[in-house]
Amino acid sequence: MNQEQMIPHWDLSSVYTGLEADDFRSAVDELRERLADLRQYLDEQQIARGGRVPADPAALADVIAGYLERMNSLSALYQTLLYYVYGFVATDSYNKTAQRIHSELQALGAERETMEVRFRGWMGTVGQQPETLAAVLEREGTPRQHAFYLQETVQQSRYLMSEAEEALAAELALSGALAWQRLQGTICSQLKAPFERDGRVEELPITVIQNLYNDPDGAVRERAYQVELQAWERVREPLAACLNGVKGAVLTIDRRRGRQDALHDALDQARIDRATLETMLEAMQDTFPDFRRYWQAKARRLGKERLPWWDLFAPLGRAEKRYTFDQARQFIVETLGGFSERLARFCQSAFERRWIDAEPRNGKRGGAFCMGLPLVEESRILCNFDGSLDQVKTIAHELGHAYHNECRRGKTYLQRQVPMTLAEMASTFNETIILDALLANASDPQEELAVLETFLVDASQIIVDITSRYLFESEVFARRAQAELSADDLCETMLRCQQATYGDGLDQRYLHPYMWAWKPHYYRPTLSFYNFPYAFGMLFSLGLYGLYQQQGSDFLPAYDALLRDSGEATPADLAARFGLSLRERTFWENGLHLIRQRIERYLAL
Repeated sequence: MNQEQMIPHWDLSSVYTGLEADDFRSAVDELRERLADLRQYLDEQQIARGGRVPADPAALADVIAGYLERMNSLSALYQTLLYYVYGFVATDSYNKTAQRIHSELQALGAERETMEVRFRGWMGTVGQQPETLAAVLEREGTPRQHAFYLQETVQQSRYLMSEAEEALAAELALSGALAWQRLQGTICSQLKAPFERDGRVEELPITVIQNLYNDPDGAVRERAYQVELQAWERVREPLAACLNGVKGAVLTIDRRRGRQDALHDALDQARIDRATLETMLEAMQDTFPDFRRYWQAKARRLGKERLPWWDLFAPLGRAEKRYTFDQARQFIVETLGGFSERLARFCQSAFERRWIDAEPRNGKRGGAFCMGLPLVEESRILCNFDGSLDQVKTIAHELGHAYHNECRRGKTYLQRQVPMTLAEMASTFNETIILDALLANASDPQEELAVLETFLVDASQIIVDITSRYLFESEVFARRAQAELSADDLCETMLRCQQATYGDGLDQRYLHPYMWAWKPHYYRPTLSFYNFPYAFGMLFSLGLYGLYQQQGSDFLPAYDALLRDSGEATPADLAARFGLSLRERTFWENGLHLIRQRIERYLAL
């Protein structure tokens, strides 16, 4: 295979030179030292719930600054170490050394978390003296620079157990919810199944089989569906145990912290309220009939009465083009350059510096993600490239996350904490640019059809399938509060939620009962309902894209500023900069209007 055709693995050598190298070991030792230093500082300053709070604003500001500086430094080091090791775990789950070190780092992370909880509890005490805190935040210095974080910390301090309980919960999570999460990741990354093609049977990773849903051959897609479901059937019991373990732990902790329900914490992490979420979901549900018309039309194009699950991602139109990785790179950089030269230069640099791990292979986890490495101000992107336009779009999506990290360059760790509702904004914006350019340059109806198909497949996943996942997780939490759910229960619930959302758009005999098994989002104990943020991000970015179309290059400084400040404001406040209100249904309908327009164009072709 020549260089142009090679699919890259990422290069982590700019971070550390190896898992057992001196620089990595020294960094781990430094992490331990910083943990000890922070613990000593908390003790000396009596930072804990009910602890001493200096009455003098200047003295209080110094105490808060001492914590912020130590926690920022410690957390940036911890995240860099943890993600560096995860770079090995995510691409090779057979790497026992990486698995062991990752577990050791998570234990240190639990220690860091207990100290953060101590500070949150103390800030609750500080918040009982609002005038003193206000005086602190008016002074120049580190606390003022972290005003948003401090005010949010005061608000969230009410949802804490006792210090001893929080410490115990963090330690138990290592052998409880986090262990269940790791097990799910290991099972899925190592799952393989025999697949017959062109008269030859080959044992393929599940990620490669899932990519076959994009294959132009309908027989291949159907066989991939059958093989995938059979594969999940073999591991359904341990995965059901994983999901029960994670959700049970979340329910217990939320109840002890005084949360209303699991969604309560997810909304606070997203920095939105229930009214905003409900308004968005209602607007989304009103588009379901439009999507069902799209699926029915797609079924007719494929010569079928109803669309089975394996044809959801079927390419249509003149979609036979396959991209080499180098062609994908060139197309992405050139297209994004039409929007922003800064963005294009950044993407070119990411390719050149080998920040992307793109080859599907045994032991590598499925899907795609971007992770930030704060100490070196770099990102790394994982995807499973198969040459399809969908995967080209996926790389552009993840580069949006990386660019988001780039825009926050120079920010401290605590200033960088972006809610998931905003984390999907730049990534979805990149996708919109890519697909809009493809539509504008389509040379004939068949090419336009292929591009519209790619857009609508993605939009239907984010608007309709995301809703099914939200309904599924809501019911799982409600039922798990009473008893564990069997694998049959989970499959039955998933099918019912798909039926409620996809409706008569799909062939009800052929849905996907195991979507719960492989989606890693369900298994994150620290972030429940990692589904609606995708819809939020897409619709938010479509709204911003509409403004860009009106304002042209004048939009770019405001866009970059929004990305830069996204860790230090609520989505509502950031939207208000552009004269937008998230509580008004009109905002969400504007984004959905573009989707409806593209459905109508698809139906007209």
